[in-house]
Amino acid sequence: MLTLVAYTTGFTIGLSLILAIGAQNAFVLRQGLRNEYVLLVVLVCALSDAALIFFGASSFRQILVQVPWIDPVMRYGGAAFLIWYGAKSLYSAARSNASIVVANEPRMPVRYVLATCLALTWLNPHVYLDTVVLIGTISTRFPGQEILFASGAATASLVFFFSLGFGARYLRPVFATPKAWRILEAVIAIVMWFIALKLILGM
Repeated sequence: MLTLVAYTTGFTIGLSLILAIGAQNAFVLRQGLRNEYVLLVVLVCALSDAALIFFGASSFRQILVQVPWIDPVMRYGGAAFLIWYGAKSLYSAARSNASIVVANEPRMPVRYVLATCLALTWLNPHVYLDTVVLIGTISTRFPGQEILFASGAATASLVFFFSLGFGARYLRPVFATPKAWRILEAVIAIVMWFIALKLILGM
């Protein structure tokens, strides 16, 4: 029974943390709407989250005490990347006349999509706060069951990203016009800059 409680609690906590709109989620939504490398993107996000979750359930807090400079480096580096990505999205919102659903629209290079996905995941300190610090701390409530708790949280991440990435296709009719695409890009830019501001202010 304790094993089941640890797993289901991990799943619930993991899902509640990841549901918030963020840079990573916005990128997965965008790729799902464009139907570009969706499987690759959701696998990278889910596996990255799983690695961080299991890391958090083991020894991240001890490492942070020994290497305190990791926090400001990740915070300001992540903010700089998010500012750049937000500017790119805003430029696309202002200049693009294309819709998401275009039969012969060229795809972005897979290396660019992969690099962006990895950067939005590993350069975002909020990802570490959720997956490593918060989940790692809560896992200590289940002594001897930390890995099962982390497994539940990792499962929630997998379910969420696959649902978001592959479920986005059902919204494609909504985004079949250039105006809808520009609104989405503008919203993504605002999300990116808001997160960057929170990182810079240490919020």
